[in-house]
Amino acid sequence: MATTNLPESSSTPLSLPERMPAIGARGRRPVSAPDALSDIFLPVPRPAGRDVLVEVQGVSVNPVDVKVRAGAATTGEPRVLGYDAAGVVVAVGDEATRFAVGDRVYYAGQIDRPGTNARFHLVNENIVGHAPRTLSVAETAALPLTVITAWESLFDRLALTQESEGVLLVIGAAGGVGSLIIQLAKALTRLEVIAVASRPETAEWVRQMGADHVVGRDFVSDVSAIAPAGVDYVFTSFTPGNVRAIADVIRPRGQVVSIDETGGSIDALKAKSVTWHWELMFTRPVTDPADHYQHDLLETVAALVDDGTLRTTVTTHLTPLDAATMRQAHEIVEASRTIGKVVVTDWPEGDRSA
Repeated sequence: MATTNLPESSSTPLSLPERMPAIGARGRRPVSAPDALSDIFLPVPRPAGRDVLVEVQGVSVNPVDVKVRAGAATTGEPRVLGYDAAGVVVAVGDEATRFAVGDRVYYAGQIDRPGTNARFHLVNENIVGHAPRTLSVAETAALPLTVITAWESLFDRLALTQESEGVLLVIGAAGGVGSLIIQLAKALTRLEVIAVASRPETAEWVRQMGADHVVGRDFVSDVSAIAPAGVDYVFTSFTPGNVRAIADVIRPRGQVVSIDETGGSIDALKAKSVTWHWELMFTRPVTDPADHYQHDLLETVAALVDDGTLRTTVTTHLTPLDAATMRQAHEIVEASRTIGKVVVTDWPEGDRSA
């Protein structure tokens, strides 16, 4: 990769090229289709207001990338996906105050703006954090979307604190978000964690994350044996087909937080007066651009990583950052058997400008 020679942090922008490499997506076709993902060149944007311009060095691929790609327009300009990034600030808007040129940063971006699969990317500084000092680009790129989702699920939706006790059931525990749910719950609450993991390798992974108990896909009897009075909280990223099982194992007036669609009715939970929460980490950036909750969150997470409390969840690291490699990453995520996170780094040599 043609690496930028960065100065010490400052407010002075670097000399930027006019055009940049990016990866464009066209939907409603299999990812194997030649034009599903393609190498394109776009104008380099310039920051204004509270935006900062980041030279992206690494991204990760999430289920949202696959979902948005599948629904992308089939005509017109291809869409740039990408909802995780690690990189370096190269210019700042006239109202931006949180970062200087040369700062290493990480963030998840917004669903309603161009994505991070581009060499240079504009992002509102209120959803950006200084990158952990102790992690590589790949290790850092694995974190933002999943750690924001996990943090908001536990501490915003469920309103947990360091004093919170009880039992948390994590469905989809070996995925990117589930892996951080387990770590955060064990590090920052007093909860007992039961993780659902159906394969030997996923069971081993969730134990490494800190789970107290591991149960299989048909979990009702095992969870009921561990928590006879019912679990207090449920996090689920695999809701379809599990609503009845959740209703069976949750205690009366328990709470559920879901990051996917239900696939049907949640009426089975009514008899126990269960509270159902939705978590979508894009809600804050889209509806309240002035909110700096996610900036503060990422700053806290970086400190927790650097002091050894939290660990990165990257398990698959691919290079270079081009359409062919991104297609491979999408195929892995689309198979829904991912452990941890899939990360792609390093633009092809010579691709800083065109």
